Formats: sequence, structure tokens, C-alpha cells
Amino acid sequence: MPAIRANSVLPARRTPVTLETADGLSLVGELAVPEDREPVATLVCLHPLPTHGGMMDSHVFRKASFRLPALAGVAVLRFNTRGTSSNHGTSEGTFDAAEGERYDVAAALEYAEFHDVPHVWVLGWSFGTDLALMHGCDPLVEGAILLSPPLRFSTPEHLATWAESGKPLVALVPEHDDYLQPDEARERFAAVPQAEVVGIDGAKHLWVGDAETVLDLVVQRVAPGVDVPLPREWDGPMETADTSAYADRTTAAFKDVPR
Repeated sequence: MPAIRANSVLPARRTPVTLETADGLSLVGELAVPEDREPVATLVCLHPLPTHGGMMDSHVFRKASFRLPALAGVAVLRFNTRGTSSNHGTSEGTFDAAEGERYDVAAALEYAEFHDVPHVWVLGWSFGTDLALMHGCDPLVEGAILLSPPLRFSTPEHLATWAESGKPLVALVPEHDDYLQPDEARERFAAVPQAEVVGIDGAKHLWVGDAETVLDLVVQRVAPGVDVPLPREWDGPMETADTSAYADRTTAAFKDVPR
């Protein structure tokens, strides 16, 4: 069977969406759901720092949308936070250092609730993990998965909120992360008794070369009935996306960041 590659797009129903925030902004997004069945779980994706190249099309989230509806029956909602651009378009507003973005997170969760997608989990990456910790502990949300959490904008009070909620909190922490590595992450997340910190050997902050590992671990948590590792091959319709613009943008944004 043909191998699933970085730019492979498996079948799904993909719908462009516009999220309307309580402070009057329109945000660009996309909902991808399984083509021929109801989803078993839903990921609301909160992307990395837009001032450093983060967007709804950052590679792990793009691959989640390309693969998980078909391989795992998981719906994927991605969007650009305020002022963020990608090939899908530019969201209104300007970057607000995780404060105004509370309305962006709320708009995404409201969209998920209105469209009745099941078992909603927040999936944050880098800056998006701060948004998840600060603004994602919502009654709709069953839990959160944090990729490369820097704990830059979030505070001990936000961790306390998650601790009190009892909701699952999973931190996937690269061994060679630029901001927070596994041992320190375990110390910081000790404030949340139910938190699970998983160190990923050999990985770095951007998860280049490790997206498959991340997606397997995410599916294992949000859809435990799905077998992992997920298939690496696909015997069916498969399109090829032009992802060169994404790669060039990410590389340029992080050219001065040690990895």
C-alpha cells in the first residue's frame, strides 16, 4: 500500500469555518470530520506563537487534519487566532499575548458545542498550551493535551484551576525542548495531581520528524478504542497537498532559535 507522507491528505469532510468572537472579530478556521461515520472524539487545536510562525497550518496540526478523521475517526477543528495568517486566510484583530485570545478559544469551543461534535479535547502546542491552560478549562472540554508547553503566559493559578477541575491534563515534552524539558516539566506540573508528563526521547520543540509519535499519543488519550500506532500506509483515495509554503515559513521564523 502507498505510504502516508507528510503531505498526504486522506479522505474527510473538510469545511471552512468562520468563528465569531465576543469582542467582534472573525477568525479563519476549518473543521475536518470523518467522511463516512460520526467522529469518536474532537480536537480543538490551539497553534504555536504567531509572532514566530505559528498558525493553524503548523505541521502537527496540519497532519492531524489530514490524517486523523480517516485513521482514527477523530474530528479536528483548527483556526488562526486573532491577527494570524496562513494559506487559509488571515483572522481579524491583532496578537494580544494570550489575553484577548481568551475570546478566540471561547469562540472555537462555542462552535464545537453548537455543531454537537463529541468528546471535545483541547490540543495546544507551545503558545497554544498557554491558551489551553489559561482559557480552555471549560465545562465542554473533557481534557487537554499540551505539546511543548513553555509555561510562559500561564501562571500557578491556571494550573490550580486545572487541578481543581480533575480533568485529564497530558503534557508531551521533548527531551531537547528549548524552553521546558521533561524533568522541570514534572516539577512544574506537580501542582496538578492528575497531570501526566510524558518525556519524548530525542524530540525538539518543533516536533520535526516526530509528528507520528505525537499523533499516536494524542489518539491514545482522546480515543482509547482506536489501535495505535496508527497505520503508516493507506489503501484508498489519497491526495497530495502543496506544503512548501508552510515549511519555508516555519524554517524562516525559527532560523535564530537553537534546536
